[in-house]
Amino acid sequence: MTHSIRRAALGAGLAAGALLLSACSSGDTGGDGGGSDGGGELTPVTLQLQWLPQGQFAGYYAALDQGYFEEEGLDVEIVPSGGDIVPQDALVAGDADYAIAWVPKALGSIEAGANITDIAQIFQRSGTLQVAWADSGIESVADFEGKRIGSWGFGNEWEIFAAMAAQGLDSTTVQIITQDFNMNAFLEGDIDAAQAMTYNEYAQLLETVDPDTGELYQPEDFTVIDYNEEGGAMLQDAIWADTERLESDEEYQETTVAFLKAVIKGWLYAAENPEEAADITIEEGSGWGLTHELWMVNETNKLIWPSPDGIGIIDEAAWDATVEGALSATNESGAQLITEEPPASAWTNEWIQKALDELEGEDLDLTGEGFEPIEVELTEGGA
Repeated sequence: MTHSIRRAALGAGLAAGALLLSACSSGDTGGDGGGSDGGGELTPVTLQLQWLPQGQFAGYYAALDQGYFEEEGLDVEIVPSGGDIVPQDALVAGDADYAIAWVPKALGSIEAGANITDIAQIFQRSGTLQVAWADSGIESVADFEGKRIGSWGFGNEWEIFAAMAAQGLDSTTVQIITQDFNMNAFLEGDIDAAQAMTYNEYAQLLETVDPDTGELYQPEDFTVIDYNEEGGAMLQDAIWADTERLESDEEYQETTVAFLKAVIKGWLYAAENPEEAADITIEEGSGWGLTHELWMVNETNKLIWPSPDGIGIIDEAAWDATVEGALSATNESGAQLITEEPPASAWTNEWIQKALDELEGEDLDLTGEGFEPIEVELTEGGA
């Protein structure tokens, strides 16, 4: 089942560029600077992801598969990370031209000296949840005190501490339990409230058989705490670029607009064709089963659409709330994520707005006004 988000077809896809999984590549964006009417050699571009191939990144893989990057004069290499590559570090080192990273993590890197800029805020809202058993007595962040709270670490924990700060809770009153990227420790009773993404770990619970009933767990078996509602939510998947190159390199500027145009089309494709997008990410190396992958694409789409000001536009209020949360968050050891406001160069809407303006004539639903998610029926193990 598909739904309509575009008012006109995006155009026939060209042959997909090859996906290269090398962790290193040239950061040089030489060539004709991108653009669909260049007619010359394709400009090489490296995009560094923050995790392995999966529906969270469906729009980028769709842009590659459908030929949207090539239409813009780009030869794009998408580099996954299994946690071994920090995206913003790869960008700073010149191993990538663009990187996908959560805003709070990047803010920490910026305070440490990284000269990078958020050029497109793809996720408009946070996908982080904290999940407890329905009979646990944990109904909100206010109930975290004295509890075992799960987190993956690696900078994913800061929303927890920002939410606690928003509730006036002392972060030392919780026991942070490092959990794997699954829900096993929670299911085994080692964690009172586990961290979960709407598009991944929460689905893992709903794909698990309840030993008491012999049926899959249901949403009513759990209390789901959404940081968008509780406070503490921070902006997540954003596209980051090299600040200095943005300011001084005209070819990089042109490539940036061309790259963003293709990415926009890729996410439009994923929104209109979630089943096909799930197939694409599986073909690109996702290890998830089909129903789990489809759930992931569908839930990721919900974090993007609608985008009232246009996909990728950074909402200043949401940015400010993220910075405020990052400044207020103190972990259980007393450490802070950031200690001062980031520089003005940390974000800009200049390049994404140019990309949106150039696509305006193609009669695309760039705000997702017509977006409707699909219904996904999960199966045991997400197969």
